[in-house]
Amino acid sequence: MTAQLIDGNALSRQLRDNVRERVLTLRARGVVPGLAVVLVGDNPASQVYVRNKVKACEDTGMHSVLEQYPADMTEADLLARVTALNNDPSIHGILVQLPLPAHINAQRVIETISPAKDVDGFHVGSAGALMVGQPGFWPCTPYGCMKMLESIGYNLRGKHAVVIGRSNIVGKPMALMLLQQNATVTICHSATPDLKAMTLQADVIVAAVGKRNVLTADMVKPGAVVLDVGMNRTEEGKLCGDVDFADVKEVAGYITPVPGGVGPMTITMLMVNTLASAEHMLAA
Repeated sequence: MTAQLIDGNALSRQLRDNVRERVLTLRARGVVPGLAVVLVGDNPASQVYVRNKVKACEDTGMHSVLEQYPADMTEADLLARVTALNNDPSIHGILVQLPLPAHINAQRVIETISPAKDVDGFHVGSAGALMVGQPGFWPCTPYGCMKMLESIGYNLRGKHAVVIGRSNIVGKPMALMLLQQNATVTICHSATPDLKAMTLQADVIVAAVGKRNVLTADMVKPGAVVLDVGMNRTEEGKLCGDVDFADVKEVAGYITPVPGGVGPMTITMLMVNTLASAEHMLAA
């Protein structure tokens, strides 16, 4: 059995088409959804991510503002800029690209973003809303994973889901989203003594630790759904995930590739969250 691929590029295109239509509806009412992206420093990877986010805004008809600052920008100045964006009615979503320079407290910056514009879903208010099942912005990567499961018509009720990784950005919110859909959820991490024993029980596995081949074929139950959130490089410099894709795809029922899997969904869900923010502000 060879797993069916869950194509993140194709699903992203479908979702962005829907976003584009809803943006047109808002524009007809005089509202253009706006996303502000703030980049401090000259991290090459961050520059690529930021460009992709700005391009996605343009592709879906949204308004984007890119603010780039030198690495020696003070924390006070950054907090002031975020506060100004909070008060800007043309901006519906604010994203401060991480990582930030070491002298800036990233959590303090995130907490300064208004929860109403926290389209990254990193504010403690957003995390709390997810925890108790209230409306709020979901972090984009796990939100994209949920959309991928939805796209294959997968019913999580009563299924055992194993999340490998416990980050605030993916692992923890992923577990909560799966739990909301009535899955039984196990979170594994670096202190889990027997990872294989856990994953072999899983109907769904989400690998999100940033480590190559953390999940191999002998760790996967036949027919399981495998979502690979990892982003790594081989010795040859080729992009790869956390999953030993070549072997695992011969065991799994569904699998996401890297590249072309979860990655495209992350930016697409950022567009979805920004649009939702604009729609909510219009309705308020």
